Amino acid sequence: MKIGMILDASFPPDPRVENEAISLVNDGHEVFLFCLNYGDQKASEVINGIKVKRFTSNKLEYKLSALAYTIPLYSFLMKKKISKFIAENHIEAIHIHDMRIAEAVFKSNKNNKLPVVLDLHDNMPEVMKLYPHLQKFPGKYIISPKKWKIKEEEFIAKADKVISVSPEFLETLAQRLPKQKDKLVLVPNTIRKSFFENFTVKETILEKYKNNFVILYLGDTHLRRGLQTAITAVNELKKSIPEIKLVIVGRNTTDLILKKQVKDLNLQKFVDFEGWQDVSLFQSYILASAVCISPLHRNLQHDVAYANKIFQYMSFAKPLLVSNAIAQKKLIEKANAGLVHEQKNSEDFAAKIQILYKDASLRNNLGKNGKNFIINEFCWEETSKKLLNLYSNLID
Repeated sequence: MKIGMILDASFPPDPRVENEAISLVNDGHEVFLFCLNYGDQKASEVINGIKVKRFTSNKLEYKLSALAYTIPLYSFLMKKKISKFIAENHIEAIHIHDMRIAEAVFKSNKNNKLPVVLDLHDNMPEVMKLYPHLQKFPGKYIISPKKWKIKEEEFIAKADKVISVSPEFLETLAQRLPKQKDKLVLVPNTIRKSFFENFTVKETILEKYKNNFVILYLGDTHLRRGLQTAITAVNELKKSIPEIKLVIVGRNTTDLILKKQVKDLNLQKFVDFEGWQDVSLFQSYILASAVCISPLHRNLQHDVAYANKIFQYMSFAKPLLVSNAIAQKKLIEKANAGLVHEQKNSEDFAAKIQILYKDASLRNNLGKNGKNFIINEFCWEETSKKLLNLYSNLID
């Protein structure tokens, strides 16, 4: 089948898009990827078997995308590009990555009537409520998460199949839209075996932290990710664990707040801000760690989504400490791969770190459980089977 994937962003990088496309190519499909070009990327190239087709965009279109369901201009502009993409590549099925560009796709497909798979990477109406620009003028008054929620339900009804990343998110959709329940399919964001089987160790990272008890955080560092809780806990833990080091690999515009917290608590010796690092270094940071964390704040998005970092941590047999955001709590308890702390509770966070610090055998066992879970159940090679089955049965 000629599958047209639609992404309203540049490519690469996007691990979910790439993983899905490669799996479909390996299963015998031809995958064409519509994406946007904001610079000097090639208009067309093949990446890992994916036929990438880039369409020129600009900052204005990017800004208009946030207003996709306030005014129809973004969908109008994208519809023309998508119609051309579908026609030129003789697309037989459409795969929409997230809902921002969905209206443009459905309008483009009105005459073609091709089967459509809607891939909801996130609970977008809830994620939007967390964006800083929606908390203040003018975003607060011109962008409505409520309208996006209405649109989300409309698109789910129009799609032939709807896939998403966690059972918790699909459960909420099934409760909201019971008539659409049969079209919901789980395809979680997991990692390929190559992440933990084929990698190069950066010895300087291991050497740097060889005398530390490293608590590692990988990824986006926005305040809702919970690092203020971890920093506060380190201020207490340094008294009983003098070799403790919180290593933060990632960044966000809110890092100024985290760095000020570290300075105010005089924790510069105990917290390293490594900034964003190439993904090829992630394995070395994980190997250098004793405990890996995901202290997410609870909200309607975090309760139904997994952070990809937890699978990266587990694949190297590291024990986890995660907050009680529902989806990750259930997963870690199911795999018996770590401990759970109450969100935003630095005392509970510190107490759980103490348990792990004092019991190397517990750390080892939890780490082994996590690695076995990834290898046997939750690597991409296993979880992608539902995606392949979906496409095998999409056209009767």
